[in-house]
Amino acid sequence: MFTRGLVFLGFLVLGGFVAWLLAAWVGAMVGLILSAWIAFYLDALRLLRLQNWLTRLHSIERDDPGRVQSLPEAPTGGWLGEIADRMHRLLRWRIQAQHASQMQLQEMLAAMQASPNGVILLDADGRIEWCNQTAAGHLGLDAARDVRQHVAHLIRDPLFNAYVAAADFSAPVTIAGRKSTPSRPVRLSLQMHPYGDGQRLLLSRDVTLIEQAEAMRRDFVANVSHELRTPLTVLSGFVETLQTLELPPQDVRRYLDLMAMQSNRMQTLVDDLLTLSRLEGSPLPSLNDKVGVDALLAQCEIDARALSLVMGRSKQEIEFVQDAPAQLCGVATELQSALSNLVSNAIRYTPSEGRVVVSWKLLADGSGEFAVQDSGPGIAAEHLPRLTERFYRVDRSRSRDSGGTGLGLAIVKHVVQRHGAVLHIESEPGQGSRFSIVFPASRVQRADSPADLKAA
Repeated sequence: MFTRGLVFLGFLVLGGFVAWLLAAWVGAMVGLILSAWIAFYLDALRLLRLQNWLTRLHSIERDDPGRVQSLPEAPTGGWLGEIADRMHRLLRWRIQAQHASQMQLQEMLAAMQASPNGVILLDADGRIEWCNQTAAGHLGLDAARDVRQHVAHLIRDPLFNAYVAAADFSAPVTIAGRKSTPSRPVRLSLQMHPYGDGQRLLLSRDVTLIEQAEAMRRDFVANVSHELRTPLTVLSGFVETLQTLELPPQDVRRYLDLMAMQSNRMQTLVDDLLTLSRLEGSPLPSLNDKVGVDALLAQCEIDARALSLVMGRSKQEIEFVQDAPAQLCGVATELQSALSNLVSNAIRYTPSEGRVVVSWKLLADGSGEFAVQDSGPGIAAEHLPRLTERFYRVDRSRSRDSGGTGLGLAIVKHVVQRHGAVLHIESEPGQGSRFSIVFPASRVQRADSPADLKAA
């Protein structure tokens, strides 16, 4: 400002002096006035340039704040140029800071959008400010349409409304999901987290699988306890009888045989549980290990005929059919366990006069099918989806009489999955059942003759 004052004063002195030389004192007065008007006019031009520059800055800041690098250069020269330069630097810094804040906000929103959990931001009045697509899918919201809507008007579950009204957010509340049905329940966990000035963060999480796993764990413990309680009760009763009573040798022998039978039953149950545990914790089978289908079928036939004799069903018709020699890539013990379980189930549930057909065939696409067809009582359609669950029984009394543990088909399912195969179950009451495993072509190795298998 001091420099500007000196320049203005010099401008007046120079103009007045030149005019005084031309027209004495009257000229000096006219020169001073003209010099002042010229100085004012020049400042007005600079002010106009500054105004135009500020207008352009305002337009850029309003329409495209991200154009930090394309800001027009500040007008230069004079004290107004210095002011414009400082304003230019300040505005550039502010736009850069604003742009950085917007980028950070977008990154945070993108991170919340990618969250596997639902995220809803609520204002102090409980209205939705923002939600991610996961929350929209969980609760049936529209991320654009439902902004500024009260969350209690959109989530009408009584449990959630009571949770909001109680204002105790120390624990989550679990409600039914939007797509929940009696046959396929969906469970959602919702929890509020207050933050800021009365604002709230509502998180949603799909806990369907967790609740199902917890229910399966409870059922598993209950079933194992139940399966072990019966033989243990029998054993303890016989032991107490042998300890307290003097019995004839033939009765002692009969009791010991019954105790051995119950002991074997518990041993079989423990072995099946250990097999399941090993299957769940082992790496996937390699394609380098191979076993001949004929060897698997031969062992299944030996076990099947022995089981049929033990169960007093010597009149059962048991047939094994193999259309072509082949090898399966996988773990031999696991494959043998799966196939034997299917065959033994057919033997157990087929009456004495019934028929069991075990077959292997190569399919046109290179895959292979192992199938067990029986003439047993069959299974109602509502039971088929649950047959591979642990300890699931269509008829508990009949299953227990047959000597099964309720884990055979669960073992089959795990072996099938580990080998990339597919288990198919077809059955109708009174029409028998057909269980088949289709192995993918990648695990089936064809052979033209048994000699080829030996060479491999």
